[in-house]
Amino acid sequence: MNASVIIEHIRELAPGEASALPPRTCLLGLDLGEKTIGMAISDDSRMIASPLDTIRRTKFTKDAEALLAVFPDYNVGGIILGLPVNMDGTEGPRCQSTRQFGANFAEKTDLPIGFWDERMSTQAMERHLIAQDVTRKRRAEVIDKLAAQFILQGALEFLRNLAS
Repeated sequence: MNASVIIEHIRELAPGEASALPPRTCLLGLDLGEKTIGMAISDDSRMIASPLDTIRRTKFTKDAEALLAVFPDYNVGGIILGLPVNMDGTEGPRCQSTRQFGANFAEKTDLPIGFWDERMSTQAMERHLIAQDVTRKRRAEVIDKLAAQFILQGALEFLRNLAS
């Protein structure tokens, strides 16, 4: 397994003959936080993202094992990592950390790993939950997997628009 599975341009995941993704497989979306990793999964037609789960971060090896355990149950064919780009479009330390996580995770799997700009994903989900009158405690329980869903849905819509 090697870092060659890192996709530099998400266009490589678009449907078609040149796609890096196997047909009828799901995409796993990840929102990497300092304390948790939010997970979302697409359907196998890659139209809809659904929140999946949140794992509490410990050490990379254990985090990777928890993520890899999801693959067989959901027929995962690729991974989208939310990339926390600064508001001015630059990449700071959090982007470097996310890219390093992707490179390390690429050592554990041959599946393609792409990045998607996640600016404001958590804030958007927080506002949505507040508008729905969700309690602060419940928001804390679900925010990470909803942010992962938001990230993954954005990537799915971009890929679908490329195909049309």
